[in-house]
Amino acid sequence: MQHGSAKMESAPLTTMPIETPLREKHQALGAGLETYFNCLLPGRYSDLAAECRTARESAAVFDTNYHAIASFTGPDRVRYLNAVLTSNVKDLSEGQGCAGLLLNPQGHILAEVRCLAQHDRLRAVLHRSVQTRTMETLEKFIIMDDVTLTDETERLGSVGVEGPAAEAALAEACGVKLDTIAESGHAEVEVSGISCRVMRTTHFGEWGAEFIVPREQLAALWTSLLRAVRAHGGGPIGYQALNALRLEAGIPWFGYDFDDKVIPHEAGLETSHISYTKGCYTGQEIVERVRSRGHTNRRRVRLQFLGMELPPGGAKLIAGGQDAGAVTSAAFSPRLGRVLGMAYVRREFSETGGVLRWSGGEAEVT
Repeated sequence: MQHGSAKMESAPLTTMPIETPLREKHQALGAGLETYFNCLLPGRYSDLAAECRTARESAAVFDTNYHAIASFTGPDRVRYLNAVLTSNVKDLSEGQGCAGLLLNPQGHILAEVRCLAQHDRLRAVLHRSVQTRTMETLEKFIIMDDVTLTDETERLGSVGVEGPAAEAALAEACGVKLDTIAESGHAEVEVSGISCRVMRTTHFGEWGAEFIVPREQLAALWTSLLRAVRAHGGGPIGYQALNALRLEAGIPWFGYDFDDKVIPHEAGLETSHISYTKGCYTGQEIVERVRSRGHTNRRRVRLQFLGMELPPGGAKLIAGGQDAGAVTSAAFSPRLGRVLGMAYVRREFSETGGVLRWSGGEAEVT
């Protein structure tokens, strides 16, 4: 039996997978490239269980070049983005950030967007799998606003570091302690003489950060951060481990566990990605209608499968002989020795402890 991730089918709007600019670095370390977020990223460097332990017990470095990055300049940039995203952009001070969503008028999720406030611009971090559609949508909304949207994706790259030893490793690497940066905050730092922007964030529930750097310095940054985590017993991890770790932490992935087929309350993002005090934005009417109703007819839930077979994305779930929902993603957790996953399940079957059936066995709602 081969453990890892189930074949995960996102719904990319870009047809051919985009290769990470760090391909040579990964291949030199023995990693093969696999498709995640419609990008070719390292799947695994060594043993899956060992990579997960590295992340949980020390510090992991990983490639996050599935991002698309845009900047917004001009005097109307704050008012403009505040009117199109679900997050409270207008109250961000320099060095602060927030996670939000771009919705269509029907309230469906077109993109997940992390905003970073800098002194002369707002920078937006999103997913390359929906890069073209997102950029076109954002450009379309600029009508009378004095705003310039610049796609910086090809100019910039990014690397993540996370784990219990990440704070110490990064303090040595760039002289900044993570606990001095607010959640979702960011700062300009230097790593081995390389100027970059560090964002405090998490991919699997531990202390973590991401670094954004000009593409020509990306390989050198990777090498420096790899050296920093190795000094604390850490190392590189691939997306098989990241998938298992984030499912253990209950963190959904855009394009797999939420996309343009669902609304924020169905996806369980109503407290993490939406401001209810910021004012109007596209899709707000639907969000407020669902909020006032108090529930949705289906909900994203976490699952633990009662067997070792990995269900594919889209696998149908049955309860009491009825169609109960469908799996969105799944992976084997070496720490738990079980297959974990996420799914959308009808409200009446979504209670914790409920047992659902699929073609390969059973799953418990956790």
